[in-house]
Amino acid sequence: MMNLIHSNCINRSQISSSPVSIHGVPLPRRNKKKHSAVRVSNFAASSTEVVADNGRRSLTASVDSKSRALTSGMSSSALEQLDIERGVCIPFRKYSPETVRNKVLESRGAVASLILRGVEIVWKLGLYWSSLMYDCLVGRDKEVVPFRARQLRNLLCDLGPSFIKAGQVLANRPDIIREDYMNELCILQDDVPPFPNQVAFKIIEEELGQPLEALFSKISSRTIAAASLGQVYRATLCSSGEDVAIKVQRPQIEPIIYRDLFLFRTLASFLNGISIQKLGCNAELIVDEFGEKLLEELDYTLEARNIEDFLENFKGDPTVKIPLVYKNLSGSRVLVMEWIDGIRCTDPQAIKNAGIDVNGFLTVGVSAALRQLLEFGLFHGDPHPGNIFAMRDGRIAYVDFGNVAVLSQQNKQILIDAVVHAVNEDYSEMANDFTRLGFLASGTDVSPIIPALEAIWQNSAGKGLSDFNFRSVTGQFNKLVYNYPIRIPERFSLVIRSLLTQEGICFTLKPDFKFLEVAYPYVAKRLLTDPNPALRERLIQVLFKDGVFQWKRLENLIVLAKENVAKMSSNPALQVKNGPTSRSWQTVSKLDLTDTIKDGARLVLFDERIRRQLLLALTEDSKLHVEELVDVYKLVEDDINIPAVAMEVVQDFPNVVRDFLLSWSNSVLSDR
Repeated sequence: MMNLIHSNCINRSQISSSPVSIHGVPLPRRNKKKHSAVRVSNFAASSTEVVADNGRRSLTASVDSKSRALTSGMSSSALEQLDIERGVCIPFRKYSPETVRNKVLESRGAVASLILRGVEIVWKLGLYWSSLMYDCLVGRDKEVVPFRARQLRNLLCDLGPSFIKAGQVLANRPDIIREDYMNELCILQDDVPPFPNQVAFKIIEEELGQPLEALFSKISSRTIAAASLGQVYRATLCSSGEDVAIKVQRPQIEPIIYRDLFLFRTLASFLNGISIQKLGCNAELIVDEFGEKLLEELDYTLEARNIEDFLENFKGDPTVKIPLVYKNLSGSRVLVMEWIDGIRCTDPQAIKNAGIDVNGFLTVGVSAALRQLLEFGLFHGDPHPGNIFAMRDGRIAYVDFGNVAVLSQQNKQILIDAVVHAVNEDYSEMANDFTRLGFLASGTDVSPIIPALEAIWQNSAGKGLSDFNFRSVTGQFNKLVYNYPIRIPERFSLVIRSLLTQEGICFTLKPDFKFLEVAYPYVAKRLLTDPNPALRERLIQVLFKDGVFQWKRLENLIVLAKENVAKMSSNPALQVKNGPTSRSWQTVSKLDLTDTIKDGARLVLFDERIRRQLLLALTEDSKLHVEELVDVYKLVEDDINIPAVAMEVVQDFPNVVRDFLLSWSNSVLSDR
């Protein structure tokens, strides 16, 4: 069953037994509620964190399973590179070049169909390519770009779902296609012709094994939405009278997808040497990323599990709504979910008419997006306006979980590192972060990229938060992609698209909205309050620059974190009284710095270097900096519960004494 298991996959139980420390200073273990297991994905688990879920994700990297993976020939060098970049292990892989080849070449009829399909693709794409060459020869290649881009979009629709999906992917790949073509291909994300109702209803009956009228008392006569792989209807359940959304896969799509993937991979293998030499990107790797994601989206049982994972991650969060999935009414080609009765984010007037506080709603939306990205490592890969709704009680609702992306614990930490390096203006380390995240091949000389990164960041951040937006940064980054051998990994192209799309939604609802004015406070709050040792380490890096303590930076972090708390607490969804989640969210109105104070005290007590730096900070320029200390205290005095902190310190005192004695004995032994 397991096609690929990496030896670096370890179990969560192994991690929990390892010491938790910063700079070698042991930190106290928190209440398990604060460190509840995050649902990472259905088919991938972090290389440093594997979540067991009723046995479904429990992995053991035994020698036998590794031998089977190697002898089965299911992995390719490109796929192995992808797994190394992602830092994940794949317990069940639907895609591999060998699987695709075996599926396509299983019969003589399939081979004949493949040849005919290849001729059709070559003929149609060849005609299009010839027209581009003719434009270049007669010198009109620039003036006909809008027409040719529109022609390409229509051609991809004509070639079928694989090419529509490829067009959707290209719409987010500035490392592969130019911007004017990207803008035209974006239309494919929302505007795809539906297939007939009779065909869709027949698929539902075949998949569920019952006639429609036995399951649904009512079903819409028109599709609610149509996409490259399927379309959606609204219906009412006979059993309960509840309204549901039915997602139905396009007919006979799987053999078409496999056949096209085989042709894509064959072409990529043929052109790989040229693409690496001329473009600095691995064509096989790009096709493998695309194929893996496409086959995952084809299986609606995976999407059902994705929904379960999102439900688990946002459990107890009263600001986010995830639809329930009816697994007993779902299969690999049909998915039945709770109907979301919300307001589309494309209708700002309706949102305002419903009495929803736009600022509060936008804060909730940005915070939910950042939690997916930096906290859970499992995020919605296609949050366009049709997939995000405003609920009338102020919550944000997500639908369509076929396209999700996974970031490993390592990737999340590198992203946070990149934020820290940007704050500290350490551009050489930012360039190294690009290599660690897979944007640059290992061993690439990053020195030419450093000045370009510095120019992009200073040009954008130098304007201040009021003028900073992701679209302008992305536009400048796209130019960087053309000039250097940068490949945007699929998961990060989804991150970029996700952030750009959500920023666009924010602009629709509030034209003067500043994304970073919400994002920065969220990051500040996490840095200050999250007890994760990795984030504690990043907080130290932010507060100390070149060995000097940054008082102003600490004050800014506290102000921003309190701003995030204030905006979140103003959302109507948090004003629910006596609700099931109200108790767990009562403390949202205050910034809880209890754990941060305790961990900081431990660091000062045990870490000589930190202690020396703080003393220098307090006595810098031959004067006591008591005023700065008082300013910081004034910012947090309303948020600190002195009796509660004192009680926790007393309870933790035996552990502190034990750790102090261990630290002292270690230093004595090391001196010898």
